[in-house]
Amino acid sequence: MKMKAVRFVAVGKPPEVVDLAKPDPGPGQVRIKVAGAGVCHSDLHVLDDGIGIEGPFTLGHENTGWIDALGDGVAGWREGDPVAVYGPWGCGRCHTCQTSAENYCENHASIPTFGGGLGSDGGMAEYMIVPSPRLLVPLGTLDPLKAAPLSDAALTPYHAIKAALPLLTPDASVVVIGIGGLGHMAVQLLKALTSARLIAGDIDEGKLAHARELGVEHTINTRDSDAAAEAIAQFTGARGATVALDFVGAQATVDLCKRVVGRASRLTVVGLGGGTLAYSANSPPYGCEVSIPYWGSRTELMEVIALAQDGRIHADVEVFPLEQAVDVYDRLRQGKIRGRAVLKP
Repeated sequence: MKMKAVRFVAVGKPPEVVDLAKPDPGPGQVRIKVAGAGVCHSDLHVLDDGIGIEGPFTLGHENTGWIDALGDGVAGWREGDPVAVYGPWGCGRCHTCQTSAENYCENHASIPTFGGGLGSDGGMAEYMIVPSPRLLVPLGTLDPLKAAPLSDAALTPYHAIKAALPLLTPDASVVVIGIGGLGHMAVQLLKALTSARLIAGDIDEGKLAHARELGVEHTINTRDSDAAAEAIAQFTGARGATVALDFVGAQATVDLCKRVVGRASRLTVVGLGGGTLAYSANSPPYGCEVSIPYWGSRTELMEVIALAQDGRIHADVEVFPLEQAVDVYDRLRQGKIRGRAVLKP
C-alpha cells in the first residue's frame, strides 16, 4: 500500500511530495495514523542549511494522530488512541532522558537522528513510525488536527517560560518578540501562568493585531529598533524588562532584547535567526541570566496538553492538504502564515 509523504531531499532543494510504501512497525515500535503535522520555521533551516543529516527523510516534527498498529512487545496502548508524538528523540537511557528531558539527551552527538522529521521519517505523511511508546503522550478529548502544534509551538515556549516563572512576579515586565507560531502560544501561556505585565513586539502589524486578539494589551512594532527600545523602556520603567523572550533570534531582535532587559533579569533566545549575543561588563546588565532553551520535556508536553484541555491555551491553525506542502513552505518563508500551518494527510 502506498501513501503520500513530504520529503527533504537535499540542502537547498525544495521539499518533494512523493509516494512511499506504508511502513510497518517493528518490535517495540508504534505506527501512527497522522491527523496533522505542524509546519515549523525550523523546517526552513533544515531545507536551506541542513542539520548535518543527509536526506532523504520525511519532514514533520510536530505531529498528532491515532495509534494504528502496535509492534511486538508494546503494551499499555490500544489501536485508535489519540496521541501527540514527543519530538526530540534521545537515547532514552541517560540521566536527562530518564527525567523525560530527551531534548537534552547526553548522547545526542552519537545518535544519527534528532527525531521524526529531523533525520528520521516524520509526520508529513499518512502514517509514521514512532520508535518507542515512551515518545507518545495521550491527547484526551483534544481534536488531534488542531492539537498538532502543541508538541512544539506550545511546548518550546512553555519550557522557556516555566524556567523563568520565579522572576515573573506581578510587578515584573515580560517582553515577547516575534508573534508567529511559537510567539502566539507564548503570550497565551504567559497570561495563563503569570500576572506579569506583558508586551508583545513584531515587525508585522497583522501579527501584532493577532496578539491583541489573544488578550495582549501592549504591543509595539519593532521594525525601528531605537523607537521600540524607547517605547519598551517607557513601559518597563527603570527596572527594565525582567524577562525577554526572543522567538526570532535574528541580530536585530537579540540586540533589542539585550537593550531592554534590566538587572537581575533573564534573556532567553529561542529563535534560530542567526544572531549572536556579545558580552561585556554590565552588557547585558549585571545579574542577567542568558538562556538558550531547546524544545521541552515529555512531562512538560503533558502539562501543555492539560492547559489546552482546560481551554486556557489554543493553537490558531491554518489547515492545508498535505499535497500543498511546497506552497505552504513558501507562504511561511514570506511571513504569510497566521499562527501555525498544519498539513492534513
